[in-house]
Amino acid sequence: MSPTTARKRLTREESRAQTRERLVETAQQLFVSNGYGGASIRDIADKAGYSQGAFYSNFSSKEDVLLELLRRHMEAEATQLFSVMGNEQQEPGQMLAELEAWASTLNHDADWCMLSIELQLHANRSRSFAAEYRKVWDRHRSELGGVIGQLFGKLGRTPPAAPDELAAAFMALSHGLALQRISTRPDPSGRLIMVFLRGLIAGAEDLGTAAAAPAGTPARAPTKRAPKAGR
Repeated sequence: MSPTTARKRLTREESRAQTRERLVETAQQLFVSNGYGGASIRDIADKAGYSQGAFYSNFSSKEDVLLELLRRHMEAEATQLFSVMGNEQQEPGQMLAELEAWASTLNHDADWCMLSIELQLHANRSRSFAAEYRKVWDRHRSELGGVIGQLFGKLGRTPPAAPDELAAAFMALSHGLALQRISTRPDPSGRLIMVFLRGLIAGAEDLGTAAAAPAGTPARAPTKRAPKAGR
């Protein structure tokens, strides 16, 4: 056999990583097509071409695979956002344009939209899963909040609420729109997120104005009407 046709022998670590990857990919396909409850560990292992023992060598349960899929999606999203915000030389207009380009890709993966439904449903049914689901969700909210705080800082504006709270609102909007996604219609998630973000930025105070306000006073005190003179 020539060197070009010889198959490279995988190390034990490489073989295990390959097995794990195939199991994750197969689980996602079955969760989307059959639903979480309709896909058994045997189904996942058989379709991936492995024994159930191979499954349990990599994952403790179906919930473990479902959490892995959630982590991967959240980590990929955070990495993309950090790459957009990582250039210190960017002009504000360019930065917003790149954010808009990134946002335009949100919820375009129909499989992820279906999977997000399965995640939410199972979190509502299983307390143990819900606790782990919340940990991943909270970590992503914190990371996204850091990006939002950085964005407002670069624009010289004060966020109208805590960055983590804004992150939670944007995540809820994106997640809610994913749950309502209809494959025959264009998904509006990214466009609507940018509409709200640009509105928040436009209405935000300059950092200098907020810093000049006395501690403990509201950024914008309500204006009281003068009482009408009696006739």
